[in-house]
Amino acid sequence: MAEAAAEFITRLEPQDEYTHTPDAAANYNESMYFNVFDPKTAVGGWFRIGNRPNEGYAEMSVCLYLPGGRVAFMFGRPKIADNAAMNAGGLKIEVVEPFKRLKLTYEGKLCILARPFEMADPSKAFRDNPHLPCKVELDYEGVSPMFGGETVRADGKPREIDPEKSFAKAHYEQHVAAKGRFTVGDEVFEIDGYGLRDKSWGPRHWSAINWYRWCPMNFGRDFGMMLSIVTGAEGEPRQGGMVFRDGVYDLISECVMDTDWDENGYQTALRAKVKTRAGKSYEVEGKVLSLIPLRSRRKAADGSELNTRITEGFTEYRCEGLVGYGLSEYLDQIVDGKPSGMESAK
Repeated sequence: MAEAAAEFITRLEPQDEYTHTPDAAANYNESMYFNVFDPKTAVGGWFRIGNRPNEGYAEMSVCLYLPGGRVAFMFGRPKIADNAAMNAGGLKIEVVEPFKRLKLTYEGKLCILARPFEMADPSKAFRDNPHLPCKVELDYEGVSPMFGGETVRADGKPREIDPEKSFAKAHYEQHVAAKGRFTVGDEVFEIDGYGLRDKSWGPRHWSAINWYRWCPMNFGRDFGMMLSIVTGAEGEPRQGGMVFRDGVYDLISECVMDTDWDENGYQTALRAKVKTRAGKSYEVEGKVLSLIPLRSRRKAADGSELNTRITEGFTEYRCEGLVGYGLSEYLDQIVDGKPSGMESAK
């Protein structure tokens, strides 16, 4: 029998900003993610460390969107011995003050892609494109309340989940501001912009979700959104997210999204109609300025190959006469060569 929602509460504490003791699940993952976009220069990027201590490695990603449609990208699976820190493959995240200030640095090489679509074949893309030394220095400031946390039983005990079907047991997000710089080869980009960060922990398989649309955006320091449509292996899409305005989060009760696609099945533009619990309505338009396709593969228990595609679109958003920037992150399972949510995600 399904457990009633009333039996659960959401818990979030300052110590959750730091790493947790891993549970026994082989696919335990603890990840921190940050993005930032400078509205004056339209330069930005995103960064992620996902520790998988029970598997002995971390997933490390750095992605910079540069002038002229170029993307500088690196992904690696550096070895880690434990879950003591968010520090792997040259990418380091430090908590200065929980929920308020964090520091992110990266030092290493990035693959410079004049044609980011080439990352659909990562081995060839990394081989055929130049690599340049890169340094990232960013100081992040939380500008919004926290959204999310760990869903636990009313008595504080953890809920039971199936590790093989899990994407995360805890997840939170926050709109942020960030200042710093990117140094890519001989080019230096000063960054003064806005973004969103998140953190999750618990068992994760990228293939546990059928498809999702995740669209974080900022229209300045005090106005931002995160639009979310998520579909599991079965069931209807779950619409959600939040609007950040006037210092508070207004949770989204309805998000209807329509997408334009190119010949590769990559998003080129989107339109969303949003309603919130406070009774407000918004219409959002997005135009993808640059996009890089990424993938995750693993074998299922029956030996079949599961192929998850994640397209990361640097997107210009418009709402109420304002122009902002953010991402349109579309995750799909590739089934018979087609994205699983392309037809149903309208």
